[in-house]
Amino acid sequence: MRGVLAAIACGTVLALLASPPSTSVARFAVRDSAEGGLILRASEGERRVRRPVPSPTMGVGAPFIIKVDDKNGGSSDFFMGYEEITPGRAIPRHYHPHVDEILFVHRGSGIATLGAREATVSEGATIYIPAHTSVSLRNPGPAPLAIVFLFAHPEMGLYFRDTSVPEGQRAEPFTNEELAAVRARHRDHITFEQP
Repeated sequence: MRGVLAAIACGTVLALLASPPSTSVARFAVRDSAEGGLILRASEGERRVRRPVPSPTMGVGAPFIIKVDDKNGGSSDFFMGYEEITPGRAIPRHYHPHVDEILFVHRGSGIATLGAREATVSEGATIYIPAHTSVSLRNPGPAPLAIVFLFAHPEMGLYFRDTSVPEGQRAEPFTNEELAAVRARHRDHITFEQP
């Protein structure tokens, strides 16, 4: 039953993302406490900026939005995020040891590598990543690659918050030592194949 509810919720959220973006940049959407849940415009959610890492493809602070997790919507079963990968940037090759992930391409196109397979992906594509399967996604350009990322557990928020700051705060670059410590702390959530 939990899997069926998860599939219905994913479909509903993806349908909301397909709506035209709002000019609103509210940090958090209002929710009805009597009924629970969230209705978010494209720009709404917990807006954050990744701290830069010592890497040529991810060397700048990249913005993203945490849409749903235990802190946003109170979900005990989901983590959903949204981000735009700018031309020339990538999500480096990594895997999640204990949780499956779904990437949904909302807009743009890029090159996905899943295990030993590589494919061009574009708007509407879905990438299902079983636990312990490596994945990378790069945007060769010329337009941003907008993606939705979904996990079956909100605990992924611990990693995403630990590697970012709220939008508007200065995103200090990681030193190699800091990055190694954060990655060691979250090795049960995510493992990168390159240091």
